[in-house]
Amino acid sequence: MGTPQFAVPSLDALILAGCDIVAVVTAPDKPAGRGQKINESAVKQYAVANGIKVLQPEKLKAPEFLEALKALQADLQVVVAFRMLPEVVWNMPPKGTINLHASLLPQYRGAAPINWVLMNGEGESGVTTFFLKHEIDTGNILFTEKITLNGHETAGELHDRLMNKGAGLLVKTVKGVESGRYNEHPQSQLLAGTELKHAPKIFKEDCVIDWNQPAKTIYDKIRGLSPVPTAYTLLNGKVLKIFRAEYEVEDHEIVPGHFITDHKSYLKFAANDGFVSVTEVQLEGKKQMDIKSFLRGVKL
Repeated sequence: MGTPQFAVPSLDALILAGCDIVAVVTAPDKPAGRGQKINESAVKQYAVANGIKVLQPEKLKAPEFLEALKALQADLQVVVAFRMLPEVVWNMPPKGTINLHASLLPQYRGAAPINWVLMNGEGESGVTTFFLKHEIDTGNILFTEKITLNGHETAGELHDRLMNKGAGLLVKTVKGVESGRYNEHPQSQLLAGTELKHAPKIFKEDCVIDWNQPAKTIYDKIRGLSPVPTAYTLLNGKVLKIFRAEYEVEDHEIVPGHFITDHKSYLKFAANDGFVSVTEVQLEGKKQMDIKSFLRGVKL
């Protein structure tokens, strides 16, 4: 059960490992773009190309979907970047339903763990597999795998690292469940005395840059939201999306949010303790470009 590209390497790895995939469940096709062309999910495209049965329910409690799901007689259900399942679905197979999550649970439960880990400037991340239960992302942990962060990754780069790391961990988990060689670790045991950090869905207002914050905080926000949904500010009354930047901490007399530029090679915005130098941007109505190209085409 999955929809975006993040789920495809996991599906591919399970097949290569000899697992019998009886079907995939993915999002219904949707019109997208200016031409409203019908868009199929990445998981559906992979499944069709590999001759796998596809189910695309609008509603997960619909009787016809539940009947089709039951008829598959699956031993185990695997969820990777899908949607919240009702109990009638996740409790159906005899061996349960496992989920691959892109964080080190119990930290960063929610819809956007990759973004929030970077926005909070964390030094490590990873992937976790767990059994589904009622509350979202709270089931007993099966396996985890950590990765070290270098402090410069964008969300897109971390997405790809965790996507591939997660595929391997998922195969390990499925084989463990199949053989019965696994231990369950309640998340409550791992939470003792620690602050719980959340990863809720990100909205447009979360992407606005507050230049009164420290330069490092703003830098982490930019990379944590790049390439999508993208951090932004206003420049000459237009939205300026910022995809990449650098930062420096130093004393200055410039009001936070004001900028300095040589009109050729750099554009620096003042934070409350230094500067954020933007290096890859997109001004409203224009294409994404590096800062030198941008400065050649706009008057500030």
